[in-house]
Amino acid sequence: MADLEIKNLHAQIGDVKILKGVNLEINKGEVHALMGPNGSGKSTLSSVIMGHPDYEVTEGDILFMGESILEMDPEERAKAGVFLCFQYPVAVPGVSISSFLKKAVDARHPEGKAPSGPFLKEMRENMAFLEMDASFANRGLNEGFSGGEKKRMEILQMMMFKPGMVIMDETDSGLDIDALRIVSKGVNKMKNDDMGLLVITHYERILTYIKPDHLHILMEGRVVMSGGPDLVKELEEKGYDWVREQAAATA
Repeated sequence: MADLEIKNLHAQIGDVKILKGVNLEINKGEVHALMGPNGSGKSTLSSVIMGHPDYEVTEGDILFMGESILEMDPEERAKAGVFLCFQYPVAVPGVSISSFLKKAVDARHPEGKAPSGPFLKEMRENMAFLEMDASFANRGLNEGFSGGEKKRMEILQMMMFKPGMVIMDETDSGLDIDALRIVSKGVNKMKNDDMGLLVITHYERILTYIKPDHLHILMEGRVVMSGGPDLVKELEEKGYDWVREQAAATA
């Protein structure tokens, strides 16, 4: 049994069906990449995994550590260890980064409250690793941040929360090469046998920094092709028309 198991998942928003039978298994210690053309359902999948209320699951299941999470609220899924790096992180004025991180870390701490000294030390070390100025700790969450700064903030949260399963929803979109390098550096530092990772992306370039063990291609709401890391280069060379032809030939 996989640590994250998506079984025949169907989901829609309003009357529009988007996911039409997604099957995917990810174990801790593995890096999976998910690619696909626009409108294939990639971001919808990440939203459904985290329990976005706008989406209705009409069939199938999502299991994390052997238990269905479909009836869990998003905060319950996060507390269980599922973490989503947003494509478009929002600003939360009036809530400082240090306060936000402390409350979130407390929520997952076995005793309900993490010691302040070690927490602050770790936060400052992680901020320095991500090349974030120390003054950011007292700023409002994502308030006035550039796109690259918001994405670094997402990775800082991941480094502090230490989740069991991370979904990166096109975290690389809008990043210049330096910001992409820093974001990838943070992700690679966190990779270990206690964390699974799903990198959802349009672009092959992030996968040169974060090396996937498996690549899945989503088209029209279904995973139509899966393979090893060599599939990344093959997709780059042949494009999605080749994937469509292969999928049609095996249908």
